[in-house]
Amino acid sequence: MSDSDISTSLQQQVQQAIEDGTQLNICGGNSKIFLGRSPVGQTLDVSNHSGIVNYDPRELVITARAGTLMSEIEATLAESGQMLAFEPPHFGSTATLGGTIACGLSGSRRPFSGSARDFTLGCNVLNGSGEILNFGGQVMKNVAGYDLSRLMVGAYGTLGVLLDISLKVLPRPASSQTLKFECRPEQAIARMSALLSQPYPVDAACFHGECLHLRLSGSAQAVKHAQVQLGGEVMPDSAAFWRTLNEHELTIFNTASTLYRIMVKPATPPLDIDGKWLLGWAGAQRWLASNAPVETIREQVAKVGGHVTQFRGGDRNGAIFSPLAPALIPFHQRLKASFDPHGIFNRGRMYAEI
Repeated sequence: MSDSDISTSLQQQVQQAIEDGTQLNICGGNSKIFLGRSPVGQTLDVSNHSGIVNYDPRELVITARAGTLMSEIEATLAESGQMLAFEPPHFGSTATLGGTIACGLSGSRRPFSGSARDFTLGCNVLNGSGEILNFGGQVMKNVAGYDLSRLMVGAYGTLGVLLDISLKVLPRPASSQTLKFECRPEQAIARMSALLSQPYPVDAACFHGECLHLRLSGSAQAVKHAQVQLGGEVMPDSAAFWRTLNEHELTIFNTASTLYRIMVKPATPPLDIDGKWLLGWAGAQRWLASNAPVETIREQVAKVGGHVTQFRGGDRNGAIFSPLAPALIPFHQRLKASFDPHGIFNRGRMYAEI
């Protein structure tokens, strides 16, 4: 089946769902089925809508269909010495581009290079009226008016079906090395926060296993100079460490406790909540495996101006994300209605009210 036939088939399925009043659950590789609230509705499979549409390494832009495997995209970029700078986690071999962008996932390089949203240039979307719309483009300067393509990043498919997506890519660093320092959590937080404003080629920083890990990337000369200045123990096979961290293969992620993703200001001191902690994104993203009541966790995090996502485990029918302020709910509902007037796409996947 050709790409146009697949797009037409998806469009027809949406139009039929509108006519029947059927809710749809958008699915690609199902590698991220555990995220958000429990999915409902009839499956709308977009996995066959796959393939790289356009890629010219000289332009630093790649366009691919939503069902394209992330492994295919990254392998293609690697052949030309390029990468997705937001370092997206896959959470499985079936991870697709559409699911990655819909969930807005970014890896360890995010605080230093930018997020998935920052690298999204444009997309084609099938909306809840059965129309195929085009947002953005294939150049970074296409930012006039509302950047609706980036609105789709992290929307969990509640606004429409991603069809084609254009992303900015960057050259892979010539050299990379990870330094390791034994320290206490508060020392690691202070050092990671300070590095955010210092001229070192740091592109990943986390605290795990009583050690601060700093990844240096850039020219061989710059990496060597930073290593001498910062000190620490050079970590062998560091690529494996960052890969297992991004893919949640470290011990803290394989636990019977509920896993929470906590976002705070990087310099926020350690939080007094029982459980196992891992501090990523230079202290801004903190993973907590805990059996403490979610209300207690949300209350403690709110006191420091942060927010909490119930990432894995626990009740998937309750509040997964930090509850919206009452005044914000109507805005989100109107936004949902403008893209999905019949409320058929991934209903309630983020919030029960949307």
